[in-house]
Amino acid sequence: MNSFIKRARVYGSMVKFSHTIFAMPFALYGFFMGLVKNEFRFEALVFVLILLCMVFARNAAMAFNRYADKRFDELNPRTSGRELPAGTIKPGAALVFVIINSVLFIIAAGFINTLTLILSPVALAVILGYSLTKRFTAYSHIFLGLALGLAPVGAYISVTGYFSLIPVLTGLQVLAWVGGFDIIYSLQDTDFDRDNKLHSIPSRFGRKGARVFSGLLHLVSFIIAFTAGLISGSGLFYYIGTIIFGLLLTWEQYIARPGDTKSINMAFATINSYAGVVFVAFAIADLLIA
Repeated sequence: MNSFIKRARVYGSMVKFSHTIFAMPFALYGFFMGLVKNEFRFEALVFVLILLCMVFARNAAMAFNRYADKRFDELNPRTSGRELPAGTIKPGAALVFVIINSVLFIIAAGFINTLTLILSPVALAVILGYSLTKRFTAYSHIFLGLALGLAPVGAYISVTGYFSLIPVLTGLQVLAWVGGFDIIYSLQDTDFDRDNKLHSIPSRFGRKGARVFSGLLHLVSFIIAFTAGLISGSGLFYYIGTIIFGLLLTWEQYIARPGDTKSINMAFATINSYAGVVFVAFAIADLLIA
């Protein structure tokens, strides 16, 4: 039993399970949006299946990222201690983990409704494909944003069985938000990416250019959130959450310093988690109170 728990912790570390804090709140928002806006009855099974889909998708995406990037992680001092370079998880075992979680994701999606089943391979292609994008485009950060931006859209479809404008706008909000903070995070690897012919906004446009690009994406994220509120007729709580969201993104931009790992990690792991959770908490409260 102790051996199993220890192994589970190793795999949990590989997939950075704690980072589900970025996409999971927006999946919950998509769920409640579909529920409240359409006056649907709460179904515990659908709710659990959405959570399972989020976990399986996250596991598959992160494990594939570690599998695909093993060679680069071995060369990068910042990442050389990760599970695959360190040998605590074998590449073959990581790949099996990817396959199992991908299959479980499709099965869980199939139990929700027909559209989620049809779209599940598309979602997998996006969330797994992101890990390969640094090989050919500097805009890999946008692909990561797209992968996480599927969360509110997928959750909404899980409840309703169809698309709608507001969850799509929320997905675009997440895309710009995630793209912006991923650029900040990648500032740590600017020189490494250049030396190893990997593409990123910092390696292409430099650290100053990357900061501008990140700031613009976060501004776009705030504008989309505000616009979605206007279109959907949201109330006071939604706008309070949106303003706090914008202030936290501004704070993140202010404190992140290229070359300062501590400030980058603070911006990436701490402020971002607050930004997403606070926005979603106020947005859901607005739905339930209206």
